[in-house]
Amino acid sequence: MIHLLLAVIYIAFVSLGLPDSLLGSAWPTMYREFGVPVSGAGLIYMIVTCGTTFSSLMSDRLTKRFGTGLVTAVSVTLTAVGIFGDSLCSQFWQLCLFSIPYGLGAGSVDAALNNYVASHYASRHMSWLHGLWGVGTIIGPYVMSFALAGGLTWNYGYRYLSFIQFGIALLMFASLPLWKRHAPAKSTGTQSGGEKALTLRETFRLPGARQAFGVFFCYGALEQTAALWASSYMVLHCGIDAVSAARYASLFYIGITAGRLASGFFTLRFTNRQMIRFGMILAACGAAALFLPLGRAVTIAGLVIAGLGCAPIYPCIIHSIPGIFGMDKSQAVIGILMSACSMGVFLMPPLFGLIANNISVSLYPAYLLGITLVMLLLFHALLKQARIK
Repeated sequence: MIHLLLAVIYIAFVSLGLPDSLLGSAWPTMYREFGVPVSGAGLIYMIVTCGTTFSSLMSDRLTKRFGTGLVTAVSVTLTAVGIFGDSLCSQFWQLCLFSIPYGLGAGSVDAALNNYVASHYASRHMSWLHGLWGVGTIIGPYVMSFALAGGLTWNYGYRYLSFIQFGIALLMFASLPLWKRHAPAKSTGTQSGGEKALTLRETFRLPGARQAFGVFFCYGALEQTAALWASSYMVLHCGIDAVSAARYASLFYIGITAGRLASGFFTLRFTNRQMIRFGMILAACGAAALFLPLGRAVTIAGLVIAGLGCAPIYPCIIHSIPGIFGMDKSQAVIGILMSACSMGVFLMPPLFGLIANNISVSLYPAYLLGITLVMLLLFHALLKQARIK
């Protein structure tokens, strides 16, 4: 039965990734239809991020009261409702409205599942599970490009994804007995009456919490800026058509997915700290490759390398949290890390949208490289405050 629960968690990680790359792949088509500037995607991400930040900060209280299983099931349902609502939109404000349930659902399920896996499984499982998240991010753009190439509108891409998400939500509700059977309340928060939740102030006072917050802010900024603006960069700067750009944009997530599946094996030989540092350096190399004016192939290679670099950073840091801060504090810390990641998404991709509008979209590689270098500096500051093996 415990293997069945692990299979359910794997599927839940796929559901986390399904909508994450959808807007970026469809936006070159969507913004013209809505009559908004190309930077309008930044506003959508800001709304989603407000929801994910709030629900991430509430995750410690929610999981200790309702349990990881129920929080996951309800959260996946909320994301499905948001995606289906997006498929019905004909005006930009409607798209903004349906971004609210998606954001609220995404934050809670992300924090709850990451803490559960970090507390109960080896580092290789964390990497492999996040590789399954990458599978979800790959599916999204391909579904969108399938709809667009078939002569359908972007609405159908959203609608098809929502049907998949509703199916996963039903599976999550059906699996609730597994969580109750195999997840003790004291350590996982799967039943009500668990430990007292830490306040935000108490969590930030923990040694290393602020530095970890900064690293995750940069990581969220790097990943989402790279994903959101990849298609627009290729269309507006590289002269690639919208359908091809939507397909090529998924290569960034293919890099992340392949990297995380491989990282699961590398963690058997290398420590989390080594994996994190190597990933940051590789991501910087990928961003730097985008500077080279050597054609479409090098641009695609740069995206893949950047994705490979991002692969071990998130899961390896998350897996270190229970060991650094303790099992009783890990949910609170992971909650603020999810919110930090969300804040990076909230602020940095929209900021690049303004840069693209008012200066040039060609600054995309420089923007990604700058964020990566700051993240590397913050990680070394974190090492001075907390022990990461």
